Parts: sequence; C-alpha cells; structure tokens
Amino acid sequence: MKIINGTMALGALLCLGMTGTALGQSSVEDQVRQVIMDGNAYVQEHLQDQADTYSKDGALEFWSSGGLLNEISGSGRGDQYESFNATSKYIRVISLAGGQVAVAMFYSEGSFKPKGYPAVDHYLTRVTQVFVKEDGKWKVRASHWSPVNGGSGTSQTAEMEE
Repeated sequence: MKIINGTMALGALLCLGMTGTALGQSSVEDQVRQVIMDGNAYVQEHLQDQADTYSKDGALEFWSSGGLLNEISGSGRGDQYESFNATSKYIRVISLAGGQVAVAMFYSEGSFKPKGYPAVDHYLTRVTQVFVKEDGKWKVRASHWSPVNGGSGTSQTAEMEE
C-alpha cells in the first residue's frame, strides 16, 4: 500500500508541475489577482491607497468620472478616504511578455467617500489595469475605469495636488 500511495503522490506532484503551480509557485494570473485583492483590502482597512503599488516610471490613467488622461508619478496617487466599501469582482488576468506584463480586467463595485470629494453611493465600474513586474513585484503601469450602465464613477476628476 505504501508504494501505491507514493506513486499516487508522485503522480499528483507531476500533474501540479504541468500546471505551473507545484512547490508553492503561483501563476502570473494568481499573483496579479492577489495584488488587486490585497490592495482593495488595504484601502478598506486603512482608508488610504497602499504605497509602492505604481511602476517607478509612473502610470497613465483614465478615471471613471470622465475627463482627460491623468499622469500618475511613481509614488502613486495617495488617495485618502473617509469611508471605503468597494469590492473587486470577476477578476480575469492575461499574462504577456513572458510573464513580465499582465493585463487585469474586473468589476469594482460598492461605495466610498474620498476626502475632499462627494460620496459615491453606487460605484459600479469596469476596470482594465496593466501591471509590470519590477524588482519581483507587480506594479500598476496603466489603468482605465469606466462606469457600468446604471452605476456611478468616482467623484474625483483630476490628479490631486499636494
């Protein structure tokens, strides 16, 4: 029986190896999905954007409020909130450039109140984000949010000045 169980265990490890998830390694898709979920949880807990999430080269973003293209520095946006109850759902990720670039598409919904801006009670947007791998971490390089029909975009309309 020990040989059979050992053979079954070896077979299971080989199957996992073929999917790229053996020995604790996760796929690009799983890694980026986790970055998105962790970032969302961080904002809910701390009521501010997580630091060190943007590429050192910055990012370009279209926000769901409409308006012009926003250029974000490598230090990120640093938004702060009075309340934040939004969730990222149905996250799909495409790995590109040998696993060094990833495009994530998902829905973000809920409510929040950015400091200095009106509350958004029915936030419902489609999100596309481009991530790049820098120093072993996934960083945002571009983002586009667009409201779903019947939902609201953010109340922010331009990069906040410090």
